[in-house]
Amino acid sequence: MKESVLKAFWRDTYQGRSPIPFIISVQVLLFVLIHLFDLFKEVGLLQISVYDLAVDHLSLPLSFNRFLQQPWSIITYPFLYTGLFELIFDCLWLYWMGSMFLTFLNKRQFLFVFISSLMLGGAVYVGLGFISALQRSVQVSMHTSTFAIGALVAAVATLVPRSEVRLFLFGNVQLKTIAIIYVALELIFISLVNKAGGVSFLVMVFWGILFTQALRNGKDLSLFWKVQKRSRLKVVHKNKIQTTAYPYRHQSDLPNQEEIDEILDKISVGGYESLTSQEKEVLFKASKGDRQS
Repeated sequence: MKESVLKAFWRDTYQGRSPIPFIISVQVLLFVLIHLFDLFKEVGLLQISVYDLAVDHLSLPLSFNRFLQQPWSIITYPFLYTGLFELIFDCLWLYWMGSMFLTFLNKRQFLFVFISSLMLGGAVYVGLGFISALQRSVQVSMHTSTFAIGALVAAVATLVPRSEVRLFLFGNVQLKTIAIIYVALELIFISLVNKAGGVSFLVMVFWGILFTQALRNGKDLSLFWKVQKRSRLKVVHKNKIQTTAYPYRHQSDLPNQEEIDEILDKISVGGYESLTSQEKEVLFKASKGDRQS
């Protein structure tokens, strides 16, 4: 029996390991809902503006006293969008960079970067409300998931900066170049209407870089969320000489593409922490492009 289109869509979209479709679905659903209430107000079906109430109470305010009155806004603000083009733009970047992130790392690490950047970015944003110079902005409340997207873009670009993406009309462009252009443009656009938002966005970009640098140093910050199960003490005998899957011609040689693909396959299955120290070194050298002439 042929599978229905809706069933196939549900399986391919929501039954995978990626949380990105769920995040985008909530953003789109909330966007449609608040604009539907706005339409009801325009045609006279509602006497009060539910749209204005939603935007006012779900956005993150640039005031600590106001935040104490609506603490839930630290959770709701990344899912709230008022402009269609802004929603489409952010959803495309979240899907693109989020999928690339999950190619190299795992779901736990993605959720850690996404949620921590929203929480830290929101805390920084509310804290900047004490600076009077930053309060003189066109917009004094924050919504959209820009903080998280900035952190994801920075994390991926730091992990594989020389990875190339083929763009229409531009050809192959290195990921670090795309990241720099995105951060610069987003920083300018945010700062024009919300100075505190621009500063918070830049802080979250550095947070994404810090996460990847910590991974390179062998410290996975996302393990903070992982529940460690107690197990009985076991005695394990290890050989003094460890064999590796990658015989090297010389320590400074850059590995070939076949070796890199094997490492990426291993990351997609078990995550970055499943790599050995030598495999991490291989990925690090490949990302920096230290190719000898």
